[in-house]
This record gives sequence, C-alpha cells and structure tokens, in this order.
Amino acid sequence: MGSPESQRMESTSQPNAISFRSILFEGSGQGMEGETQQEPPYFADLNLDQVINAVTSGKEEYNLKAFFYTSLKDIKTIRYRHEIMKDLEGQTLFDDIKTFAQGMHVVREYIGLSEKLSYKYQKERWFLDAVDLYCDVVHALLDDLSRADLKSRGLRSFRDYLTSYVRSDRFTALLSETEDVKTDLTNVKYSLIIRGGSFTVRKYNSEVDYSAVVEKTFTKFKSRRDPDLAGKGSVTDYRVKFPDPLEMNHIEAQALAFVAQLYPKIFQGLDNYCAKHTDYLDKTVSDFDREIQFYVAYLEYITTLKESGLKFCYPEITEPDLNVPKGAVHLYDYECFDLALARKLVSEDSPVVCNDFYLAGEERIFVVTGPNQGGKTTFARTFGQLHYLVSLGCPIPGREARLSLFDQVFTHFEKQEKMVSLRGKLEDDLIRIHEILTRATPRSIIIMNEIFTSTTLQDAIFLGRNVLEEIIRLGCLAVCVTFIDELASMSDSTVSVASTVDPQKPAVRTFKIVRKPADGLAYAMSLAEKYRVTYKTLKERLPS
Repeated sequence: MGSPESQRMESTSQPNAISFRSILFEGSGQGMEGETQQEPPYFADLNLDQVINAVTSGKEEYNLKAFFYTSLKDIKTIRYRHEIMKDLEGQTLFDDIKTFAQGMHVVREYIGLSEKLSYKYQKERWFLDAVDLYCDVVHALLDDLSRADLKSRGLRSFRDYLTSYVRSDRFTALLSETEDVKTDLTNVKYSLIIRGGSFTVRKYNSEVDYSAVVEKTFTKFKSRRDPDLAGKGSVTDYRVKFPDPLEMNHIEAQALAFVAQLYPKIFQGLDNYCAKHTDYLDKTVSDFDREIQFYVAYLEYITTLKESGLKFCYPEITEPDLNVPKGAVHLYDYECFDLALARKLVSEDSPVVCNDFYLAGEERIFVVTGPNQGGKTTFARTFGQLHYLVSLGCPIPGREARLSLFDQVFTHFEKQEKMVSLRGKLEDDLIRIHEILTRATPRSIIIMNEIFTSTTLQDAIFLGRNVLEEIIRLGCLAVCVTFIDELASMSDSTVSVASTVDPQKPAVRTFKIVRKPADGLAYAMSLAEKYRVTYKTLKERLPS
C-alpha cells in the first residue's frame, strides 16, 4: 500500500485533529511510541503466551501482539480503555466495527492487487476501486457511530474527528474526484472487431449487439439445468467454462491501450487521479482501523468463556503508596481463574474451577502449599495473569476485583539444567532469584514456583526464609508456591493458602485454593511421590 508516509494525510488539514489522538491512548504520555515487539520474559511461565497467541490468531495483518506486549503504567489510560471495552460490548456497535474492519481489509486487498499487477490501466482501475470503497467505508462508519449511544471518551472523540474529516476539503475533494473519474470511465464505449488473427478497436457507433441474437439462437441447446427450461427433457450441457485470471493477458492489455488512445482525455484524467491521491488514506483512520482490533480481538476471545458461565469484570485499580512501605492494602478477586487453562477446558467441555483470594492490611505474599497436582501453580499463574490483564485495560476473569498496578513482573519457575551453562540447579536458582531481588521495587510482582527443590530440607528452609525476608523488606506483592510449610507463617506479610482435597476421598483434588495453615504434609507428600512410596504407587508396584 506504499510507504507509511505515502498513506498519511496531514492532521493539520483536519479542524479538530488535535481532539483525537488514539483509541488506545488518551492525550499525552505513554502511547504508540512505547510499543514493544518483544514478548515479556515472564509470558511463558504465566501461560500468557498461549493467551495472546489465541487472542491475535487470524489477525496477523494488524500486528496486535505489540499492543498486548505493552503494559500500561497509568490508571487513567486503563480507565480510558475500560470505557471503550464497555461500549463495544453492545452487539450492534461491535458488528458495525467489524463491518468497518472488513471493508478496510478489502481496501488493502485492492491496493495490494494494484501494486502486483503488470498493466498500467488495470493497476489504476484497482486503485480507483480501492479509494472508492475507502470513501464508502468511512461514510458508513460515521453513520454507524452517529447512531450509536456512545459513552466512552475515546469513541466519542473519534466520532468527532471522523465528522470533521468527512467534512474537510481534502476528503470532499477526494470523494468528488473519485465519482468524476468513475463516471468518465462508465461513458467509455467501444467496439472490438476481430478478423482472423487481428483485431481493431474503435469507438462505439450504435452497432447492433449480436450477443443477444447469438444467445437467442442457441437457447434450445442450453442445459435442462437452466431453471427457465426445467421439465423440457434432458440436453447435454455443451457450454465451456473459460478461465478468468485476475491479470489481463497481453492481448487484453493491448486492446485497453487502444481504447485509451480513443479516449485520451478520460484516461489522462485517470493517470492524474492516481498520481494525485497516493496519500488518500488518512493516518488517523488507518491507526483506528488497527488499534480498534485490540478490543475486538480480546472481546471475541472471551465470548466463548462468558457463554459457558464464567465471569469477567472491570476491576477497581489501586497503586501502592510508596510513602508507606507497609501501609494497608485491600486487594481481591472473587471467582477468578486461569485464562489459558479455562480456554482449554471449555473447548473440551470440562468444568472450570474458580477461586477467590484477598490481601488485607500488611499482607503482601501468598505462600501456597498442598499436594502436588492440586492447582497450586495454576493459582500462581492466575495471580500473574490477572495483574497483567489489568495493566492492558482488559476485563479480567472474576465476578468482582480490586487489584494493584505494577511496574515489573518477575517469575521464577523450575527450569531444566543446561549443560552449556556448567551450573547446577541450585546455583542457577540462586543466581536467578538474586537478579530478581536486585531489580524488584515495592511496586513489583514476584511469582516463584517450587524454589530450592534440589537441596536438602534444612537448606531449602534457610534459603527460602532469606528470600522471603527480602521480599517482605521490599514490600512488593508475591506468590510463593512451595513444599516448605515453615515459610507460610513467617510474618504478618505472609498469607498461608493451600490446595485442598475431597475430605471423603483424599486422593481426589478439588483444585480449590483456600486460606488455611500449612498442614505439614506437603514436603512429606513431595518426598513420597519422588520416591514412589505413595499409596497409589505402592499399590501399583506390590502384587495384590
């Protein structure tokens, strides 16, 4: 579609251009210049890579991942996005935006064809059709937005901009000239005379149209599949289907060149039109076309989950008071769940277990214990996912929530030893955790899953205490999944939560995470499973 500069209309040509900047970012501050193409390092640990891959699937032309890789740092912009998300939850407006997007997609296809084709006038006609469609799509979008009861500042501001743009001299001139060129081309009529291996092109002079005569003559040979001749017996269909390639062949191109010589003024007008309007595409409209897909893609992704009965909400957002390192907090989410896991379970028609959590007063750190395969890691991932989705301005899993805005997320999940590093697992754990604690601030979130599993219990307790003491000193939010029960009651900053089992059937996990003291069984179960001496494994190994 040409270079980005060739597609831009100078914003100064729009009377109210300054009133609208972006449908993702309001006013000044963090904006599109903050986009990152790099996936955050913690995405894989939190399964956010699976979520974003699924959200953006089928919309690669918009490069949406850059938006989902860029977390927001101010509450004002998050609320700006919340308003727009809520407007787009209305089905009529949502469908109108999708219709606009489909129209713009076709415009880009036409422009792409124009650039790929070989013959000048065919290229120019595709370009003319693209601009004509673009004008129609813009007008239709303005009509739809004018009818909508918009509540969000972003969509109302864009509607004002679009109104100004459509009324501008630049757009009205583009529309008028497009109609003029189309009308001129409609008036081009010519006759093609074929004699042997040559042809002649001349202006149409009211000659008889022999195609109607030929069709009438051969009507009786039509297939009885023709509805007009149904019931009149069976006749073989002798009609031949000719290929209809997109690209003209050289004979067609030569015929068109002769037609252009017959109507030089009209075709010169087409040449001038195409040269003049290479910058037909308004930058703000183009940016809106891409940016609005951030909302459309996410809302489409969660629709199936909502239809299955899962709850989503717009959380209240708070920022830590850095002047009071151990000041009271009040954070919670009720009926939350792991978004990636829920998507998988819903697709399999399996139930999704939701959990509640809250932090109050000086509480900062969830210490998660309990039996393996009981949902501990899923809870840790959920905590990280929720806060990241909050930072994007998206509705999050849960019936009701109040969460904190972070500056950085750090994760420490178990990794396989790498021979090339020449480091043992314990040394690698210590180096990675040291780096996290060095970089973390009171506004950070730290999620650690099964740390120090490669050492003795005594050493694991010693190292775990030191790590948690540093996190407590920092005052940041954290989740620590561990088999070390002693870490669950270190201070008022730590909260003991545990995965639970069915009281009647202890081997059956409920995947519910509840506040409760560590029961002392986590490490024992870990050892029993490691050495295959659990009831289940013993039963498998011993003869009946």
